[in-house]
Amino acid sequence: MIRRHVAIVGAGPAGLAAAHAALGAGADVTLIDAEEQPGGQYHRTLPDACGAARPETSQHDWPAFERRRRQVLDHPHCAWWPQTVVWALERPAVGEPGAPRVHLLHGPADGTGRERRVLAPDSLVLATGAHDRVLPFPGWELPGVYTGGAAQALAKGERIVVGDRVVVAGTGPFLLPVTASLVEAGSRVLEVLEANGPAALARGWSRRPWELTGKTGEFAAYAGTLARHRVPYRVGRTVIEARGEGRVEEIVSARLRPDWSVVPGSRRTTPVDALCVTHGFSPQLELALAAGCALRQVYGGEFVDVDDRQRTSRPAVFAAGEITGVAGAPAARAEGALAGWFAAGGDTGAAALAVLRRRRDRGRAFAGRLASAHPIGTAWPGWLRPETVICRCEETDFASLCRSAAEDAGHGARAAKLETRAGLGPCQGRICGPTLTELTSRLRGTPAAGHLHHVPEEIPVEGQPPASCHRRPIAQPIRLGELAAPTEPDA
Repeated sequence: MIRRHVAIVGAGPAGLAAAHAALGAGADVTLIDAEEQPGGQYHRTLPDACGAARPETSQHDWPAFERRRRQVLDHPHCAWWPQTVVWALERPAVGEPGAPRVHLLHGPADGTGRERRVLAPDSLVLATGAHDRVLPFPGWELPGVYTGGAAQALAKGERIVVGDRVVVAGTGPFLLPVTASLVEAGSRVLEVLEANGPAALARGWSRRPWELTGKTGEFAAYAGTLARHRVPYRVGRTVIEARGEGRVEEIVSARLRPDWSVVPGSRRTTPVDALCVTHGFSPQLELALAAGCALRQVYGGEFVDVDDRQRTSRPAVFAAGEITGVAGAPAARAEGALAGWFAAGGDTGAAALAVLRRRRDRGRAFAGRLASAHPIGTAWPGWLRPETVICRCEETDFASLCRSAAEDAGHGARAAKLETRAGLGPCQGRICGPTLTELTSRLRGTPAAGHLHHVPEEIPVEGQPPASCHRRPIAQPIRLGELAAPTEPDA
């Protein structure tokens, strides 16, 4: 029997489930992740050097995760490549079948001896996840202001306390696990501020409550953690400014209307030494776009379009997890299992597939609830001032963006980027890209038709795909010396 070779990018809940299912279907699997251990952000553990792997008590489904991790990593037909990034995908020539060739860099990100490798798999599963989206506000660039994901990663993966007096703000249920991680690491969280008010929360969460089976226990556990540590949870209020000399020393919060405009007279100042902010998630679409996968507008954003088998629009390329819709770890596991099974050529009539599809569909319904209960209000740009930094890498301020949008020469998005340098820094627009797209659309009076990641009013280049803040031929940073080094033979 010829075994299919399935390459899986990302070892979080979706990627690990994909590897487990592909191995069960009889494939050879290469599992790739940038971290030392699988698990992603959801099951992040201490590094090997710490000599401990005990998870924090707020981590759910740990026994099942640990069991699946052992089954995958100990399997004779699984190659586990930690500390490895995919920096490019090379599509087959037009008319040729098969998955893209996968260009890898193996080794510590800050090391100088990373090894270049190339994989030529029969199928490719993308499970690259998402990262925090943070809306800019005055002072958000100060040291001591963290994204929720960064603060949680430090707490869960390093046991580092980001501050003694911390406020967690933004929107979405992710505020709860971030808070739980912080208090278990030793921080004192003064309050949690959910920007959306009771009406929006009720609209998303009160409909068909029976569909929340499996989530109520998780929410109750987080509520218990907040109660034990006496952390207030306030709705309809958020942080609109951070202040400090050299680092954050205090924050200004305010009550918000449903459109997120500030209620006059509601501002309140709170001394802090750390602030954690998250306004939802942006899917990491670089590799999906590099593979040529089509996107779809759903859940208030753009995600990879997949069919009932998690197949994308490109032959032999599958997708699972947050890049198809932010629906939580259980849905990601179900999608990953479906993607891995079909990528390996598994039996289409297997009895377990019906259960997986039901779990996935429940997850998609949950994603719809998230979008309804925790929308981004349209009036948030009213928080900005001319000197507010929009692109932290290049220190581009809001006034520069306004001037560029008003000039004819800056009408094209590429020209505006060169003029303001917004999105040209080390992160290459990964953090500020969606926000820059939205603000530029508003300033020019040309809304991007709901397509958050498409660059508005960009003049198309013949033979080239539309511009996007996620379209990068080089998906991850690579040194010139590494680019010039010989490549190991295809694996």
